[in-house]
Amino acid sequence: MFRRAVRAIVPPALFLGLTAYFGWNAMQGDHGIHAYHQQLQLREQALQAQRDANDEQIVWKRRVASLDERALNADMLDERARAMLNLARTGDLVIPYGPHDKLY
Repeated sequence: MFRRAVRAIVPPALFLGLTAYFGWNAMQGDHGIHAYHQQLQLREQALQAQRDANDEQIVWKRRVASLDERALNADMLDERARAMLNLARTGDLVIPYGPHDKLY
């Protein structure tokens, strides 16, 4: 009777244990459903970082393109350089301002 009980209980218990083990690994294991969802979240974060980097790259390309010598107005550049260096050409008309007078 003991053998009959063991034969009736052990195989189903073994198969239930194996089913539980594989079921747990399918959900919680390294390649389970939870790990898959984590990988999807990481992928979405990486794609967002790539989009942000592309946007920043476009901004920097536009800034660099505006530094091209064809994009600069030579007269405005010359005027600004002279104002910053406090220089004048021969023949320029210089109007002195008082110490408390403002240019603008």
